Amino acid sequence: MTLYGYAGAILRIDLNRSCIQKEPLPADMAEKYIGGRGFVARMLFDEIAPGVDPDSEDNKFIAAVGPLTGHFLPASGKTHFGAKSPATGGYADSNMGGHFGPAMKYAGYDVLVLTGKAAEPSYLFIEDDHVEIRPAGKYWGQGSLTTERMLKDDLGEDFQILTIGPAGERKVRFACISHDFGRQAGRTGIGLVLGAKNIKAIAVKGTGSLPVFDLEGAYTKGKEAYKKVREKPGFKGWTPEGTAGLTNWANEIGVFPTRNFQTSYAEHHRDINGKAILERLKITDKGCYLCPTPCGKYGHAKTTLGQAYVEGPEYETIALFGGNCVLNSIEDVAYANWVCDELGIDTISAGVVAGWAIECYERGILTAGQIGRKVQFSDLESVVYLLEKMALRDGIGDLLAEGVKRASEKVGKGSADFAVHVKGLEWTGYECRNAPSMMLAYLTSDIGAHHGRAWVLGHDIAGSFTSVHDLIVAGGDKEKQPKGLVTEKCAEYVIDSQHERPLFDALGTCRLQFMELGFEGAHYSELYTYITGKKLSWKELLEISERIWHLTRAFNAREIEGFGRRWDYPPKRLSEEPIKSGPNEGYCIPMEDIEFLLDAYYKARGWNENGIPTRATLERVGLKDVADVMEL
Repeated sequence: MTLYGYAGAILRIDLNRSCIQKEPLPADMAEKYIGGRGFVARMLFDEIAPGVDPDSEDNKFIAAVGPLTGHFLPASGKTHFGAKSPATGGYADSNMGGHFGPAMKYAGYDVLVLTGKAAEPSYLFIEDDHVEIRPAGKYWGQGSLTTERMLKDDLGEDFQILTIGPAGERKVRFACISHDFGRQAGRTGIGLVLGAKNIKAIAVKGTGSLPVFDLEGAYTKGKEAYKKVREKPGFKGWTPEGTAGLTNWANEIGVFPTRNFQTSYAEHHRDINGKAILERLKITDKGCYLCPTPCGKYGHAKTTLGQAYVEGPEYETIALFGGNCVLNSIEDVAYANWVCDELGIDTISAGVVAGWAIECYERGILTAGQIGRKVQFSDLESVVYLLEKMALRDGIGDLLAEGVKRASEKVGKGSADFAVHVKGLEWTGYECRNAPSMMLAYLTSDIGAHHGRAWVLGHDIAGSFTSVHDLIVAGGDKEKQPKGLVTEKCAEYVIDSQHERPLFDALGTCRLQFMELGFEGAHYSELYTYITGKKLSWKELLEISERIWHLTRAFNAREIEGFGRRWDYPPKRLSEEPIKSGPNEGYCIPMEDIEFLLDAYYKARGWNENGIPTRATLERVGLKDVADVMEL
């Protein structure tokens, strides 16, 4: 049976036995879970033994692509990665753009599964049906960017390569996977999982083709999609600055995390925004596979500590280093970005951890003797010192490498009150003490505090707007920015977004054209039908995305001891401490409102009051087998 749109195979590599096997992709899994994130979620639930240590070789590493990956349509280059989370102990996934996913698919694989641990530092060589586990001694200890350059020199420029840095080798809980000299699967510590398996890199070259149900129809629809994306009103406004274009808007409406989330407004935001990148850093635009809206900005930064060529910084990095650590220039932010990329650590978690450590020093909770030196906000040398320590687990870095949840629990002295995370995953670049819908989105995200699961600030700040472009245009206009209210509608907004945004992670394509430009979802269901031959409406695709959401919640409930409502609580800073300055000065969302929001969300989800999916709900979405397991 031909699975149109898919490569049709799973590649399994048992590193303990050096055993390499190729097996057919189950048609029923493709039908019920689409691909990418859906495959990751189902396979993790089925194949990981309950209670596995996420830091050990017994954890599984899964890479998966979707049915739209590698086909002729806008930005079809996404790859999804999954494991049991080193950050939370529950469900983990992370995705990246670039070119690796299409290459893996052209090599003949929709899914790559790694088990066990290689006997020595190794890398995977995959060229179509030729798969090897090769020694990586010469690359071990090298930075992520350096390793990719070395492997391309050794293998050829046409190989697409994933790497980890020293942080992954040393099991830092927010170690990332890097690719294409600037793309990262940054969240949840996926890089640690590769490091625990002694895998430094994965190199892929694919020369095969993909079966398409209606080739002419898919080609015509793909051409139409490119044309319509370029005609969207936000196209010309979005592309020049990419995600960095959000900086001014986020600051002006008071959601820009500053000084370890003490406040939400940075006076120096114009020195670290998208315009600053264009004027002082940018060499060229840099896009992912078949992307008509390249958000990457490749540039050159000179600082007091040295110079760097780097892709970025994107908005999240600007927010967590420029705002949260108060670095005062775009050059300093870009340099910190480059340091993280080379060391192989997530800029989001690293920026939160560094901000927490500096505040601990300011409060006298951590001393200069414990840290190894004085550290302060607005100082690039302090930030880079902390980044290098945490990535190498050297000195104070051994504590910081655990992330803010574990580090604050160990340090005590009230430091947990300003350790900004949910479930153990550090908060991303939107401060939410006057944004109840976005607050709820962070709290209920299945992987921990992450904006990628639902972005609903529009409902809080400017309820009638439907795209980020509209929000940016209206930035600063108070008449167009009514304050959000804590209502049951917040849960509805969040749930809708939690079905829409992660659907793209299953389909295997970037969501930015949909979210930022308003490119309609119906186009994706049509492309899905032309490519796979399965006629599913946008609504039916969203129903599959809902199934995946309940599945990942069930995974968390199975794997995290005592999992439930309290795991969806915010840090005390965001529920008890009013914002200190800026447009939202004095605001916070008290716990009584948090409880109300969670009640409304759980009810709408069909979960019990502790936030656990009920049997009736699991059966309704086609997860009876999961319900059976949950009752054992």
